[in-house]
Amino acid sequence: MSEVAIRAGQKSVLITGCTPGGIGHAIAEEFHSKGVFVIATARRPEVLKELAAKGMATVALDVTSQESIAQCKEEVTKLTGGRLDFLVNNAGRTHTVPATDLDIDEIRATFETNVFGVMAMCKSFVSLLINARGLIINIASLSATSPYIFGSSYCASKGAVVSYSRCLRQELRPFGVRVTVVMAGTVRSNIANTVHPLVEGSLYEPVADLYAKRQVYSQNNQTMETPVFAQKVVANALRPEVPLLLRAWMGRRDWFWCGGMSTIVWLGTILGEWILDAGAYRMFGLQKLKIYLDLMRRNKEAQAKKDAAKEE
Repeated sequence: MSEVAIRAGQKSVLITGCTPGGIGHAIAEEFHSKGVFVIATARRPEVLKELAAKGMATVALDVTSQESIAQCKEEVTKLTGGRLDFLVNNAGRTHTVPATDLDIDEIRATFETNVFGVMAMCKSFVSLLINARGLIINIASLSATSPYIFGSSYCASKGAVVSYSRCLRQELRPFGVRVTVVMAGTVRSNIANTVHPLVEGSLYEPVADLYAKRQVYSQNNQTMETPVFAQKVVANALRPEVPLLLRAWMGRRDWFWCGGMSTIVWLGTILGEWILDAGAYRMFGLQKLKIYLDLMRRNKEAQAKKDAAKEE
């Protein structure tokens, strides 16, 4: 357990997935700069030495392991005296693979981290959050509402987080615990370093170049720098409580759209799904594949006619 001690009256935050170079790491530093007692976690606690040196508490945590979560809760309870003001469910796993090439075991691994890990953390820490009338911050994604081509598994996992958070928000209202969903856009993060090559025989081999670009899309398109994203997320978390009808304009928001392209996608959800569909289809260049397939079909038909004529 970390040697750091919380001060009387100091608010506390537990953040999952704080590996350097990622969103969780930046959020930890931002909360710390605002005077909040930070408990940063990662599967390998040795990567958190930099945060520990700055005065933050660090705890080992694997959100896919119930035993690890239980041990983390025990340590957090001792560190905070049984209260938790903020729980940031940030730990995530990217998965960029065409829907028709998905490996079921890989899908399960994605959901274990992105969905079941979030659910397990909320269940385990809810008593501490109730004691503080705290806030749960679930990091979702624009992909939950838009067709992020070649990301069906990841999109489905973030869509599940959104739906889960909607229900959780209502169920915890009587206990004074709030739930904010961060609809994250393109943000600089080391999570994008995980690259999945096209499987042999994929339907998308003719547009392998488009697939390669999609692998790093979030890092090259209106990408928000990680510290800026963290500043905005933390600023929203620290805003005062206001009545429900006023939250869209002031106070802490239930839905926080932030990151590159977040405004565009938000507008798309208002204007209609067809806008998002048409935009994604063109943005990711799938018309190129259609042109190729149409050409192959016409050539095949022409060849069939030639072969038929020869037989006559």
